Amino acid sequence: QVKLVESGGGSVQAGGSLTLSCAATEYTFIRYSMAWFRQAPGKEREGVAGFNNNGVGYTADSVKGRFRISKDSATFTLNLLMDRVEPEDTGMYYCAADRRGSGLDQDQYNNWGQGIQVTVSS
Repeated sequence: QVKLVESGGGSVQAGGSLTLSCAATEYTFIRYSMAWFRQAPGKEREGVAGFNNNGVGYTADSVKGRFRISKDSATFTLNLLMDRVEPEDTGMYYCAADRRGSGLDQDQYNNWGQGIQVTVSS
């Protein structure tokens, strides 16, 4: 079973920064596509950023230029660096992984973390 452990959420003021981390096993980190998704109150879940298992990275247009996705091979962690956050970035953020996942289509991911709350105040 794939285990994904999210950390780093919390409250931040608009314009600030926050880093989310998703820890996985070495096997998952190397062989699976991994991505961050988010769900704002009253809205559907959407893709934010991630890496395919071939190393190709994806970032949603809504956060491009503000958020950056990175992989830490020493700790098998997928990191989402969030800069210049906006109140619209508020929501539950989920880490997902799948051996056959691709891009930011949530239907292609079958393994999900518990989610972590991010709240941006204006």
